[in-house]
Amino acid sequence: MKLEISNMRTVQEVQCDFNSQYPFLKLEFYKVSPQKPGLREQLSNSLSLKYAGLKIAGYIDISNDMSVGELEKIFQEQFGIMAQVSRKSAGVWLETTMTDKWSLQKQNEYGKEIVKQTIVNIGNYDRSLDDNG
Repeated sequence: MKLEISNMRTVQEVQCDFNSQYPFLKLEFYKVSPQKPGLREQLSNSLSLKYAGLKIAGYIDISNDMSVGELEKIFQEQFGIMAQVSRKSAGVWLETTMTDKWSLQKQNEYGKEIVKQTIVNIGNYDRSLDDNG
């Protein structure tokens, strides 16, 4: 997958392109506060990458075996944008910081399995209510 990164694109456009390939992952972009370097502010989806701190336009060749950490590093070093990948987990999005070495495909598959298991568990819970009620 070739992901276009340019001044003309919005955060949401890049997120949608990424999400079409990895539906159980989410790509978020942040700005680091100059006053408080430890704090980061999530960028609005409607914001142009031009205002997100984009240094240079280009493309990222994303492959299934690329790790989350590699992708985030490319965004930071090549484009000057802080990115964070999150994985869907039981109705919430969890940052993948503990599993940054996993490939994008592995992260996505793991998210898919968690969602499937959650649906099964909810179905079992609903049936138990019917049996008891």
